[in-house]
Amino acid sequence: MRYSPEHKQETKSKIVAAAGRVFREEGYGGGGIEALTKAAGVTNGAFYGHFKSKSEAFRIAVLSGLEELRQGIAALKGNDQTNWLTTFVGFYLGYKRTCDLGESCALPSLSTDVMRADDDTRAAYTAELMRLVDEVAAGLPDNDAPGTPVGSQKDQAIVLLAMLSGGVTLARAVSDRELSDRIARLVAQAALRLTGQKALDSAHSSSADH
Repeated sequence: MRYSPEHKQETKSKIVAAAGRVFREEGYGGGGIEALTKAAGVTNGAFYGHFKSKSEAFRIAVLSGLEELRQGIAALKGNDQTNWLTTFVGFYLGYKRTCDLGESCALPSLSTDVMRADDDTRAAYTAELMRLVDEVAAGLPDNDAPGTPVGSQKDQAIVLLAMLSGGVTLARAVSDRELSDRIARLVAQAALRLTGQKALDSAHSSSADH
């Protein structure tokens, strides 16, 4: 039986989405082919019809996750060029910190497995990460003046993404909800100070946590 190109693309998209959830929840080592196909509702044959191996599915899932983040940032900038960063920081350290792990951001959830991945995956990750950095940098103020803590927009973007993803990682890892909230609040304040934005007020940061 021949399937249409649309059906094939839909099946591949289902596998990628399922792989993203499984790898976020279980890690690369915990998510086998059987878990991926079960989560996607497809057969092993369908899986291998689109991917040569689990490592290839992982690579595509990582890239898809980073692209989703980049598109989300682009949409925020398009809706509000002035306050997009404050909104993004609140959302990232609020909902994206407390949602189910399977729906979490790929940057903190999958990067640790990328460190142990093959060269092709790491190279693809690097290229996609720099696209993300460029997207963030394009929405930051020009702070190239001498004496600024972090000069260029690209440097600011790198530090910002590292702070946010690291903050989410620590906040998710601790068992103490109060400490998790504290980490998120402090990282949010530092991230906005870094880029010269007004720090989140207590009401905003509190509402972002839920």
